[in-house]
Amino acid sequence: MDYKTFRERLFDTALRSGCTGAETYRLEDINFSVGVLDQKIDNYSVSRAVGIGLRVQVDGHNGYAYTEAMDDPDGLVAHAIDNARSIETTDEHPLQIPQPMPHIDHTPDPLCALGETDKIEAALRLERLVLAHGDPVTKSAENMLQTTRRTVSLHNTNGLAAEETSDQSIVFANPVAKRGEEVRDAYAFRCASEDLEAVADEAVQKAVAKLGATPVAPGKYRVLLQAEAAGTLLGAFVPMFSADNAQKGLSLLAGKEGETIAAAGVDILDDPFHAVQPRAFDAEGTPSQTTRLVEAGVLRSMLHNLKTAKKAGVATTSNGGRTSAGSPVGVSPSNLYVVPGTASFDQLVETLGNGLIITEMSGTHAGVNTVSGDFSLLSGGFLVENGKIVRAVDQITAAGTFFSLMAGISEIGSDLRFGFPGNIRIGAPSLLVDSLTVAGQ
Repeated sequence: MDYKTFRERLFDTALRSGCTGAETYRLEDINFSVGVLDQKIDNYSVSRAVGIGLRVQVDGHNGYAYTEAMDDPDGLVAHAIDNARSIETTDEHPLQIPQPMPHIDHTPDPLCALGETDKIEAALRLERLVLAHGDPVTKSAENMLQTTRRTVSLHNTNGLAAEETSDQSIVFANPVAKRGEEVRDAYAFRCASEDLEAVADEAVQKAVAKLGATPVAPGKYRVLLQAEAAGTLLGAFVPMFSADNAQKGLSLLAGKEGETIAAAGVDILDDPFHAVQPRAFDAEGTPSQTTRLVEAGVLRSMLHNLKTAKKAGVATTSNGGRTSAGSPVGVSPSNLYVVPGTASFDQLVETLGNGLIITEMSGTHAGVNTVSGDFSLLSGGFLVENGKIVRAVDQITAAGTFFSLMAGISEIGSDLRFGFPGNIRIGAPSLLVDSLTVAGQ
């Protein structure tokens, strides 16, 4: 049967079985991926994935079930009801009612519009552009192009019906630079861009710049977090802005609305209309809205879905989220970022004077504690003296706390960048921070 018939059968069965409401969440992804190495196709994939998540409401509880086959609506409803009856928490999680949706202009993605042959040629050309730089670049370990067309369909027994299709693409290069016995690599990527030269040039420049890197002496340093590193660190702490985590006692930001949590120049937005990845509605069918989380250093709002908003006695911020069609509704950002300032990166380096530029941070899964706010991350970058880059730095650990980091932001760059594409996007410009503790040689 088709999706419309299947959905109607699900709703009819759910209501006849004593459910007070039901919702379907359908995801369809059409994916293309190609990777090349030594001017040969190294990996290649074309796929279509469709999943349907069912949510039912029984005696004030929500139950979920998932399928990829539209052949047993009665069994799916029964499974969801069984799951609902196993839930012990009593927090109400309403279904959204129909509301006018904002118009989103989904700009066509130039890479998604290419045919498969042209996509393969683009990946091959990316590798050629990397290798054209010559010595000390010896190879490009990975040259990848991926595209996805996603359609989200959301319906419920309140009459809500919403559907949206969007495109997403990424090109990625990973060159290797070698000087003597020293080998370094780096990566660069672009989304929704045919500018392969920019990807190749940036990736090569980053790899070559790492040659000769050594640690620095341990101590406290003024630090310029380059945009990508700043975004990595911000992304690790995003769970602290979840009202769900706050209500469970898992966020240091719980109850701090209206309090200063960052330097006066810091503004943080969650903006589902941002061109990087716009959406018209969240995973509950709530029309998108922009939420100012931090304004002039003051925490103004947490991220809410319908459940957390009901519990807190506030309106949802349109941040109902699902990691997949089969996952329960949670809280997640859309496009969350630090609002950029006006200073260029070069101006920030001059202002830094003496300190470190950190260009990359890794190990966030183990090195960041979103409950305590502590972080300690393997980092790399450059040593700066008298406003000039002196040499590359690696094998250092940068440590601090979320609140000291946010309070110590003294300058904000204009170079806003977003991280890898996914269900959410996290972005930041370069941030000049008064002090981080660095462990090195």
